[in-house]
Amino acid sequence: MTIADRWLLPDGVEELLPEQAAQVEALRRKLLDLYDSWGYELVIPPLIEFTESLLVGLEHDIDIQTFKVVDQLSGRTMGIRADITPQTARIDAHSLNREGPVRLCYAGSVLHTKPKSLMASRSPIQLGAELYGDATIGADIEVISLMLETLRAASVEQITLDLGHVSIYRALVAQAELDGDTEQQLSDALQRKSSVDIEAAIANGINDPALADMMRALSQLNGDRSVLDRAKTELANAPVEVAQAIDDLANVADQIAARMPGVNLYFDLSELRGYHYHTGLVFAALAPGHGQAVANGGRYDDIGEVFGRARPATGFNTDLKALLSYLSADDSVQVVESIFAPDSSTLSAADSLSLWQTVQTLRAEGERVVCALSGQTSAPDCNRYLQLQNGQWLTVNY
Repeated sequence: MTIADRWLLPDGVEELLPEQAAQVEALRRKLLDLYDSWGYELVIPPLIEFTESLLVGLEHDIDIQTFKVVDQLSGRTMGIRADITPQTARIDAHSLNREGPVRLCYAGSVLHTKPKSLMASRSPIQLGAELYGDATIGADIEVISLMLETLRAASVEQITLDLGHVSIYRALVAQAELDGDTEQQLSDALQRKSSVDIEAAIANGINDPALADMMRALSQLNGDRSVLDRAKTELANAPVEVAQAIDDLANVADQIAARMPGVNLYFDLSELRGYHYHTGLVFAALAPGHGQAVANGGRYDDIGEVFGRARPATGFNTDLKALLSYLSADDSVQVVESIFAPDSSTLSAADSLSLWQTVQTLRAEGERVVCALSGQTSAPDCNRYLQLQNGQWLTVNY
């Protein structure tokens, strides 16, 4: 390795310099205050955990996204978190162990072995909110509303809310009694919207012509609100869970449209993102200029069962770094004008002590004070300085 290589960071891993770091921190505080106003309590899970608790109950994609190391104390395998959601599920089910609805929020770094998309970061700052203990559609509506409020607070405009419901596909697959390999083949084909592969999977595993037709229809049920009316007709002979899921989507759409009329609604009934993880409603927020969802979430009931306590759950998350690009000039962090203090090592013991006391008083009053070192005569963003006059340190303008 050459000296020039020593400062290089791994691909997809970024550092935030002072201006960006200040923006991220201001946005983090703003959004956590927003969550607090909705009754969500902040939790700070550890960056690393034993894989037995960090990965249990999750889909394979999270497993391969997780960096793993050996704990030098116990010899057990540990994982650096790739997603904070399962950690909050553990906290709800085991650490808090409360009854009734529990609202938790978080903001922290995660690490991915590979980027989720071409331009995605491998070191996002994941921020999100989770609602445990309520299985009603009202909980989903609250979480979706909070996700949209999050994006509005981050100045994201022209939002499209993509809504789906994995229960529709689950019910059809259960009726078809597909084996594991065929089900995986079909779900992959539906995700890619590949009609050729969908037909191949249907031919391989579904013998009932009516059920095969419903599965074909499912792949085409995406678009505006009219999709729900088409779904009721084309999936009329599906199990009762399908009709309930369509009604839930209509309910969510009505309430979100009334609360936030500027949000575009899009429906995709074959959306199977996180299919092995999610259990009901799934949603994502899309915005211009971003190649992937700026926020996403869904219902993932009973994940707490692996921690000894099955709980209904729904939530969302976003990446604070990704939201930076949407901040306008009005959202930029204002430069705080500072006070420059002289180098105390050049002063007498009495003057040095009185300077220290003055500096600490100013800081306690909310001022930003930069103390000189090694002959330093100025510092960035200082518009005032401290000067000793008649035994007192006074603030003087430059």
